[in-house]
Amino acid sequence: MIELALIVAAATLGAGLVVSLLLRLLPTVRLQLAGLAFLAVVLPLAAVLLSGWVMFHMGDDVKILAVASTSASAAVIVALLLARGLSRRIDDLRASSRALASGDLAVRAPETGPAELADLARSFNQMASNLSQLFDARRELVAWASHDLRTPIASLQAMLEAVEDGLAEPDRFFPVMHEQIRILARLVDDLFELAQIDAGALSLEMREAELAGLVASCVRGVEAEARLRGIQVEAHLDGATLVRCEPAKVERVLYNLLTNALRHTPSDGSVAVRVKPTPSEVRVTVEDSGVGLTPEAAERMFERFWRGDRARSGGGAGLGLAIARGLVEAHGGRIWAESPLGGGARVSFTLPAVQVETRSSATA
Repeated sequence: MIELALIVAAATLGAGLVVSLLLRLLPTVRLQLAGLAFLAVVLPLAAVLLSGWVMFHMGDDVKILAVASTSASAAVIVALLLARGLSRRIDDLRASSRALASGDLAVRAPETGPAELADLARSFNQMASNLSQLFDARRELVAWASHDLRTPIASLQAMLEAVEDGLAEPDRFFPVMHEQIRILARLVDDLFELAQIDAGALSLEMREAELAGLVASCVRGVEAEARLRGIQVEAHLDGATLVRCEPAKVERVLYNLLTNALRHTPSDGSVAVRVKPTPSEVRVTVEDSGVGLTPEAAERMFERFWRGDRARSGGGAGLGLAIARGLVEAHGGRIWAESPLGGGARVSFTLPAVQVETRSSATA
């Protein structure tokens, strides 16, 4: 009997391996699940019948067959129902994928069923949501870029037509035309830099630099405008501020933040730059005494072309803060905005600090 048991077990294992390999060739998950259900039932049933035939010499084989067939049928029915439920949820996810591929960005998959399929549906819905936001951002980018390009082009065209028709002297419009061309060139440069940031193609020439000199340079750059409007600009540095960065890019970030702060600070107000080092990074904060930030502004002010108050945008295209975020993140830092309890606005960003111990050992 031991020899028979070993033979039956080996035959069952061999048949199971062969059939399982064949099941992988079936074209759909539904068929594979159904085949697996039949395999899980038929192999034990065949082993039981073969053993019963030998043991009882066919005396009670009808009873054995009846009991085995009933239990096998019940197992097959349950397995088929389970396979039907799984395949239906897979079909729902497949239908949602096809709808998304055809351009329906609002489609979402039902997050039901077993944990694995529910997690897959949640991942799919997150992907669909991200795609929808990406396409919305692209449409907004095209709309705002078209608007900001159209305005100076229309002004240039009107001035050229006035000169051609003899309605004005060229010298009258030359300064204005130069200004409009400068606006166009700045917008094109900003769009090109944003494209580099999005593509991950922005190259940075990193080196060690002291933030004290960069802050002083940017403060000097806005002093004339601040003095004209009666705004006080000051800088506060707390200890050593050695960072690893590309100085020109950091200057651009800080200059964008300072000009934005001045734009939203009333006369007789103040703007302060605070630099505070930590063991791993250096935090730079630009504070102003303006009206402060709304929750929407604090969340969206780093989006491209977003302007909370177009009347006070100063003719900018709304790309400065988006570029600032891209440059800071390219340095491995982070940037955020908040409203202090005392009023005004506070925008902070971080840069990786240069470890003094590492620098000393490298020098040695």
